[in-house]
Amino acid sequence: MSPLLNRREALAALASAAALPLLPGCNSGPSSATTAAKPKTQVDALALLDQIGENYLCFAPESATSLGVDTGARAALRSQLADRSAAGQQKVANQVRQDLERAKAFETSALDHATRTSVAVVRSAYATALEGFALPYGDITVGSWRNAPYVVIQNVGAYLDVPRFLDSDHPVENAGDAEAYLSRLQSYAKQLDGELGRIQDARGKGLVPPAFLIDKALAQLRMSAKSAREGGSLVESIARRTKSIPGNWADRARTIAAQEVAPALDRQIAELETQRAKATDEAGMWARPHGDEFYRWALKASTTTSMTPDEVHAMGQSELQQLHAQMDTILKSLGFTNGTVGERMNALAKDRRYQFAEGDKGRAEIKAFIDNRLTWIRAQLPRAFNTMVNPNMEVKRLPPEEEPGAPTAYGGAGSIDGKIPGRYWINLRDTSLHSKYSLADLTFHESIPGHIWEGEYSRRMPRVRQLLAFNAFSEGWALYAQQLADELGAYADDPVGRVGYLQALAFRACRLVVDTGIHAKRWTREQGVRFFVEVNGSNPVEVASEVDRYCSWPGQACGYKVGHSEINRQRERAIAALGQKYDVKAFDDAVVLGGNVPLDVLAKNVDEYVRTAKG
Repeated sequence: MSPLLNRREALAALASAAALPLLPGCNSGPSSATTAAKPKTQVDALALLDQIGENYLCFAPESATSLGVDTGARAALRSQLADRSAAGQQKVANQVRQDLERAKAFETSALDHATRTSVAVVRSAYATALEGFALPYGDITVGSWRNAPYVVIQNVGAYLDVPRFLDSDHPVENAGDAEAYLSRLQSYAKQLDGELGRIQDARGKGLVPPAFLIDKALAQLRMSAKSAREGGSLVESIARRTKSIPGNWADRARTIAAQEVAPALDRQIAELETQRAKATDEAGMWARPHGDEFYRWALKASTTTSMTPDEVHAMGQSELQQLHAQMDTILKSLGFTNGTVGERMNALAKDRRYQFAEGDKGRAEIKAFIDNRLTWIRAQLPRAFNTMVNPNMEVKRLPPEEEPGAPTAYGGAGSIDGKIPGRYWINLRDTSLHSKYSLADLTFHESIPGHIWEGEYSRRMPRVRQLLAFNAFSEGWALYAQQLADELGAYADDPVGRVGYLQALAFRACRLVVDTGIHAKRWTREQGVRFFVEVNGSNPVEVASEVDRYCSWPGQACGYKVGHSEINRQRERAIAALGQKYDVKAFDDAVVLGGNVPLDVLAKNVDEYVRTAKG
């Protein structure tokens, strides 16, 4: 992910972490539901949305920090981490149920369009989350992109989220911040044990991840445990940032890491070793108890539609055929005339002209390439939008311990106060993950005008809207951002780059086929990898991790192309309705200013654009 998955970004991953606790003082009693039962005015509506947003922050303290709002009355959140235990998850479900009841009781007829949209978004996100919480297992999100049947696996778990969060998002500017860091470090060990109880319970219900995923997770967990035992990043982060703050911060962190965190990681390792002895290589949810039920829900959560696995599978095949027809024409013009599109793309991938150097030299080339494309796209954006933002962002390499289980890149917006920049995380474990004909497109997707750009608009909305995100919109917008870059001339003199852009869209169409193939049609992992490589000419190094990601995040990969196709369907509808009054900048504004929404709510936002444009 993007896994920004959500936004396959750090912020999204943390905002979506399941099993979050209600903190002391959070409003969860029946009296609050009664007092706000039927608000009728705009003021009442905004007050209720604010209250629901505050309740969310109470069960997502990391999100408060990532947004930069863990100050003042929320200052206690800076010392907290989420409780990832089963009891913590139940508390979240209870709060979500109460807030959904209040949102459903909300009479919206007198509200303006934007506020009515916000209420619709809450209703959709919370209803879908409650359906997920009713499932017998899983890491269920509240309005975000990362839903997984497995609480700890190669790309899910506190062992991945927390070290990155503490180093990247948790501020250390004074002694109070340092104390909060240490408090969170202790809570990290408790999180790990909370997860442990849930994966043990899931095993008792017959849920064991595929063996190849467990192998990846064990390798990463062992690296994390070794690092914690030796100090590693958990200690280095606070040591580096407290050089001018008196106190024995690094020593205290080292003690917590070695005596509390490392043993908790060891306990997770032991449990996964137990599961490994029972595991098979059957990749899909069809092979798990209640797997078909979980997959149907995961598809709904990812696409915000009621599409069936068969419908998604057929959509992928149809769109792939259309995209390959365009690629075929360009490849022939480049002299690649023999074989299928996939075979010719494989030949293109082996062309040294389009490869980066190996090792650190290639990593430097990749960074320079990204900087060049960011400079170009920034200058073009006034041609695509009337309402501009100026995203504060940086390009960062993923932590090496995360790279084996991570996608090629992900990105997302930073904090509201600007102290934490938006980040475009790039996976550089192997420079062959990236090519000179595909990296520009990836950059537009993850940063500008993709995830980071879109996230900046969400910062202007009610707090709860800043916290809720929908995979189909997030990823659909990022693909639409790639399309905008093409329409703005990114590949006007670069046909190889344009075929890379089309291959990236085709890659997302392949995802529809492979994800449903694995989880509903009993494909093996190897079949999924082979489909990408042979049919689309995708990079085998990249798609091996991609397919593993689909196995641990069922349905998530389907949101991308479903969302992109729906945005374009809405655009065609607006063009047909408005004729000469249609303006692409006004349409783009209508979509992005409407915020991150389920696809049915997107249609209502476009309806409003058409209505106002007609005059």
